[in-house]
Amino acid sequence: MENGYVILGIIALLFLSMYGFSYYSVFREKNRQKKEQQLEAEAEAQRVLRRQKMQAEIDARVQKFNKRKEEIQHELELLKKMKEQQIG
Repeated sequence: MENGYVILGIIALLFLSMYGFSYYSVFREKNRQKKEQQLEAEAEAQRVLRRQKMQAEIDARVQKFNKRKEEIQHELELLKKMKEQQIG
């Protein structure tokens, strides 16, 4: 009878170790997926920041261009007025 308990204990230990081993692989896979998602989220945040920075640079260039365009238009109007005054 004593050997029966030992054998039963060994079988129970075998099943528990098989369950633990199978659960450990699932646990590792979930952790790997979680890390991948975190890395993807960080990469996406980096891309968003880079896009925002590039957009800010583009906006600054457009503003500079528009300001220069307005200055040129103003200068052309002044030249046109001067020409009209000379003719008139």
